[in-house]
Amino acid sequence: MPKFLIERYIPNASNLTREELNALSQKACSVLKSMGYEIQWVNSYVTTDKIYCIYIAPDEDAIRRHAALGGFPANVITPISSVIDPTTADA
Repeated sequence: MPKFLIERYIPNASNLTREELNALSQKACSVLKSMGYEIQWVNSYVTTDKIYCIYIAPDEDAIRRHAALGGFPANVITPISSVIDPTTADA
């Protein structure tokens, strides 16, 4: 199944408290559960004004539906074509 990078514009995201991040995570998981196993959240990275998320989903529509149901933005959705890391240099 395809992987996607989702860019969520959230002003002052880096200032979100542990409790706010927990609530956001719980909401995302709750919506995922209600959608079934068609979409999976891998992880997210919080930056100054954005949260970047990695998801596995059948298509962009599933990601947009998850965002709409969760009430959080999915400003940019980019399909991931390859993943590289330091071990790629050893191949």
